[in-house]
This record gives sequence, C-alpha cells and structure tokens, in this order.
Amino acid sequence: MPAELTSFVGRRRELAEIRKKLAGARLVSLVGPGGVGKSRLAIRVATDLARGFKDGSWLVQLAEVRDPDLVPNATLAALDLRDQAATEPSTLVLRYLRDREVLLVVDNCEHLLGAAGQLIGEVIRAAPGVRVIATSREPLSLPGEHVVPVPPLELPSAEAGQPLDRLRLNEAIMLFTDRADAASGRFELTAANRPAVVEICRQLDGLPLAIELAAVRTRVLTPEQILDRLSDRFELLTAGGRAALPRHQTLRTTIDWSHDLLAPDEQRLLRRLCVFAGRFTLDDVEGVCIPVGETAGQTLGLISSLLDKSLIIKEDAYGIACYRLHETMREYSALKLREAGEVESMGLRCADYYVAACRQRGLDARAKLLAWLGWMNIEIDNVRAVLRHCLNSGDASRGLAIARFLGWYWFTRGTTEGVRWLDQLMALDGGDPETRAWMPFVRGFLALLLGDPTVARSMLDRAISAGRQTGDGRLLSAALTMGSIAANMTGERVAARRLLDEAQQVTVPLHDQEATFGLLQAQVFNAFFEGDLPTVKSVSSEGVRLSREKGDVYTLDMMLMNRGLGALFAGDLVESKPYLTEALQYAREIDDRVAQFYLLDVLGSHAASSGQSRLAARLLGAAETIRLGAGATPMQFLAPVLDQATETAVAALGRGKFDAEFSAGRGLSRDEALHLALGESSREVASHAQGVAGGVLGKRESEVARLVADGLTNKQIGVRLFISEKTVASHVGSILNKLGFNSRAQIAGWVGSANQ
Repeated sequence: MPAELTSFVGRRRELAEIRKKLAGARLVSLVGPGGVGKSRLAIRVATDLARGFKDGSWLVQLAEVRDPDLVPNATLAALDLRDQAATEPSTLVLRYLRDREVLLVVDNCEHLLGAAGQLIGEVIRAAPGVRVIATSREPLSLPGEHVVPVPPLELPSAEAGQPLDRLRLNEAIMLFTDRADAASGRFELTAANRPAVVEICRQLDGLPLAIELAAVRTRVLTPEQILDRLSDRFELLTAGGRAALPRHQTLRTTIDWSHDLLAPDEQRLLRRLCVFAGRFTLDDVEGVCIPVGETAGQTLGLISSLLDKSLIIKEDAYGIACYRLHETMREYSALKLREAGEVESMGLRCADYYVAACRQRGLDARAKLLAWLGWMNIEIDNVRAVLRHCLNSGDASRGLAIARFLGWYWFTRGTTEGVRWLDQLMALDGGDPETRAWMPFVRGFLALLLGDPTVARSMLDRAISAGRQTGDGRLLSAALTMGSIAANMTGERVAARRLLDEAQQVTVPLHDQEATFGLLQAQVFNAFFEGDLPTVKSVSSEGVRLSREKGDVYTLDMMLMNRGLGALFAGDLVESKPYLTEALQYAREIDDRVAQFYLLDVLGSHAASSGQSRLAARLLGAAETIRLGAGATPMQFLAPVLDQATETAVAALGRGKFDAEFSAGRGLSRDEALHLALGESSREVASHAQGVAGGVLGKRESEVARLVADGLTNKQIGVRLFISEKTVASHVGSILNKLGFNSRAQIAGWVGSANQ
C-alpha cells in the first residue's frame, strides 16, 4: 500500500481494543472521519498480528477504485491472483480464501459500501479461517460486525507546568514534532515553543492530517506564526465560538488555510489533480492539468511545492516517480474544481489524454510488452475511471478507442474485466468505424482465453467480415488466424484448415510482424490437433527464431513452449527440456500465470517420464495451485499426457507418498514452485515477505527491509539492488511509515522476529 499522509503514533488503547475484538470476531470495522489515521491503525494491527495467521495478512486498498464492479478485481490483485481465464474474480477470491487462515485488511470502503460489504460478507461465510479489518467512515452493517470508533489523537494537556519529556510522549505532539522536523530538518520541542505547539494540536482537535498540514509549515513559519494564522481562521469561521466547531469543519478549515497559502498556479494544479482516480506521473500532469506553453521545469516545480506541503503523496512504482492524493484531499480538490467550473472541461481533457496515450503505447504493446504492462499497472485506475465516464456519458468514440488499444492488458491481466467493458461499450451507438471493426476480434480473442470457442467463433466471423469489407489486411489476417484456432477448439477441422489457408494467403504479402506471429501460432495449433509433430517442430522453430530477432517475449514464450511440447510428444526428453525451462523463464518474466500453469504441468510430465517421480508429483501439485490462482482450465489435448504422468509417478511412489508430495507441491508459493521447476537454488522470500510484507510492504520494500536488517547502508543497498541511493532512502522512509517505526533498528528487529 502507498504510504499515507498521516504517520502512525501511539494508539495503544485502540490497538488493544482491536486485538481483543479480533480474538472473537470475524469482522472488525474501524470507523471514523477522514484524516484520523484509520488506515495506519489497520496496517499496524495487521503487521503485529500477521504471524498468528498461517497465510499472513493482506491489504485490499479501495481508495482508488471508483467502480463497484471492480471491488473483486481489487481484491484479486491484492491477493496476487490473476484475472486471466474464465473464472469470475469474486469466485476466484472465495475459492482461494476458502481453506486459508488470513487477516484481510479492506481499506477505504466508504464510497463502495454496498460492493465492499457484499464481498466481505461472502468471504466471511465461505472462509472460516479469514478475519477481516475494514476501514470506513461508517459501518458496513453486516451481521457479526464489531465497530471500533477511531478518535483523533490524544490531546496534550493545556497545563503549562508539564515537563517536556512527558509532553514529548503525547501522540499529537509526537506527530507534530516528527513532521515539523522532516519538513524543516531542525525542529525540536522546546520550553519556548511549547505553548504554541500544544495549542496548535489542541485547536486542531488531534486530527492527524490537520496536524501534519500545519507542521510542514514550520519550513517557513514559526509555531507561533502558525498558531496566529490558524486562530484567525477559526475566529473568522465561528465568531469566537471555537468550542462548538465540529471536527470535520476543523479539518476543512485547516485545509482551506493550507490551500489559501498556495500561489494561484499551485491552487489551480491542486484542484485539477482530482481528475486522476489513482496514481499519476509527471507526464500525466503535463498532459492533463497544465496549460499549453508551460515547461516541464515549471510543472516539476509545482509538483515539488505541493509535495513539500504534504498536499500530495509521492511513491515509486516500476522505477517511475508517481504521485497521488490523500482521499480527504481528493474530496477537497473535487470541491474546488466544481467551484472553478472546470469539471466538464477537465474531464474531457483527461479522457482525450488517455485516448491518445493508450493509442500511442498500444500500437506496439505486444512488441514492448514488459514496459507497456508496467505503464498500465501504474495507470489502470485512471483508465478505468475514463472508461466508466465514457459509458455513463454514452461516449462510444473515446471508450471504444481506449478499449481497443488495451487489448494486451485484457489478454494478460484482466480477461473477464475486458469482457465486461467490451460488452458494454460495443452496445453503445457511434464510434469510429475502423475502431468498431476491430472490436469483435478483441472480444473473440478474449472468448478463446475464457474457454468459450462458440462465442469466439461468432465474434471472429464478424471480424472476418469487417476485415473484408474495410479492406484492412491486418484485421483480416488476425481474425482468420484466431478463427482457425477457434474452429479447431470446436472440432470443426475442415473449417479450421480453410481459415488457416486463407490466413496464409492474406498474411504473407503484409510483411507485418504481429500478423506473421499470429499465423505461426495458428499453424502450430492446427498441427497439434492434427498430430503433425514435424510441422509443430518446423513452425515453432521459425517462431522462436523470429521472436528472438524481434524481441517479442510473448511470442517467444509461446513458441518455446510449443517447441518443447512437440519434442516431448515425440518422446525426445533431452531436446524438450531446454525449450520448456526457457519458456518458463519468460512466462515468469512477463508474469503469465496461465503459461506458468501449463509449463509446470508439462515439466511435471517430463519429470515423470525421466524417472523423477517425487519431483513430478510436486510440480503437478504446484501447477494445480497456480491454475486455481489464475482461474484456468487444463488444456484438453494435454490431458492424456498428464494422466500418464500421474500414473507413472503413482506406480513409482505408491499412492500415499504421491499424494503427500502432490500436497507439498500445492503448498509451495508461486516463486518456490518456479524455482523448483527451473532447478534454481533457494532464493525464497522470507516468511514475513510472503505474509505481512506480501500484503503491506511491496516486493522491493521487502528486499530493502532485509538488507537494512543485514546492516547495509543506503549506498550499499543501492549497489546491491542496482537502484539509486535516493530511491533506497525513499523505500526506507516508506517502510518506516507503513510499519509505524522511527529507526532502522526497529526494521531490523521486525525482520528478525518475522523470521523466527
């Protein structure tokens, strides 16, 4: 989870109450207004209690989800599952959690109460080993829900004689001094500034977000000056009746104060940033929010200024600096955008920007799949918000354009989600004719991935007709090759051969890389169905050669698998193994879960045929776990090979030992299973990274935490991980914030205890 604005400090009473309730309750909801630190509190509890749950704790972050239908998808992603086959995300989540012992944190439910409540209720009913902590501004109103109100931080005493050492232990004072020191680099609570700091925290009602917004101003103001300006604000608002001011109004007034101190161009940017539903990059800001003519340097300066004032949050993703708004700040910015009369114009600018960005990047998405998926992983929440806006406004032109160029995201990361978007968008009237012509092909491709060749045939027939009518050779080639695969899957061998022959006639003159790769895959698939192993070998070898030459890792993965599988079917164990293991390495690189499942199964079969029965049983068990995690179904023509592998391993081991090894394989993590299949030495993620860190710390943060525990400096960690020292410092800061720690020694202690 990205670090929140508010730090975790104190909260002893709340921590104790939540732990007590979790001992007997399945669902505990932390309820309170925005800015009180509910997320920090939930994450701290999950961090502390994760080791008591066999399968760890996991965080589902809903703050950036705007569509209720996508709550299961967000949960799926948080659990490291994959929408890559026919199983609906909610079904996949329930199936995965059914037999596990997990602490699930579902954060920021307030804007999705119905959808979040429905999924949480289903999880509680289906998975007796799961406990849930939800955070929201109001209860979910589910049976058995235990509500824990989250108050603001403990206020400091107004008594002037309290010793400084005792005052420094107060929660609100701790937060103010911590954030002030981070902002100014030299702040310390003293006898001189104590009255002002105490009164600031008291006037701000102990609200963490309000305290932080005030504290960062110590960069340019003294505590006394901050207090004077806040007092003026509150007196203006209440005409002296400060005691009657509700807490939400306190927070709003504090944000108003911070906002009004901004320069006009900073105010303009802050309100416009609310158009992003999720993370955004500097390029996104320049493309959507900045007037034409302003330079990149000016934009960076504005972003840096808002970041310094804690009005936006920075985090790194895929080696790129990203930013986001705290939810309370997003609501405030949206209000300011409405007041400025810019809602419609900024919505259109945002939509046009993502249409252009998706088109530009999507044209060669397959050839640059890794980089493109990294970009999509950053932008997906923004893209989803634009698609929802297009649906709600009936904007078929923009919606279909985006959906067309997201094809490779749907194919590899969101199969059922892609079907939902396409079915709704294709039902709209209008849109560019060329874009509409491509939609049945994308929908047909998805139907094949979902294991529904009948729907695929219907859609691909429409795409073939559209390709002929429009004269678009690339569309016609793609539809014919995919149509041939669909026909083979429905048992229409004559039609499959006819479509394949026509595809070859259309494709060869195009001299198009993607069309050529599509034709080769259809030829291999057809040869498998016809039992023509020499053709499998020759065509897949050509596919391996061309995809290596072009750097197309998706095609290379498929062709290596085809080449190795063909050799295995031919009984050549020596020749098949290198192709299969290299294919698995690429499937790991692009994180193709379905290919990983197929390859583990095939390598299990290879192990059985090679006399490695124990390894075979474990790989077959591991393949089953990955299959369930992706919602995939076994490939029909592999069934005889896998049945034979099971029989061979059972005969060698005996049923009891086979079942034990199969079960052990099912219990492996995905990383462990891939290491086993590839024969790599153990480099497993520690237990805390699989459990707590898998849900709370990111993968890179987990690596940094372990190296901090080993005593390495930021510079040494940077050298070890091939990242900059500044990036390491950012990761360390994020780890400290997420775990509620103040020192590297605490990180080291946490890593050590997690590994015991």
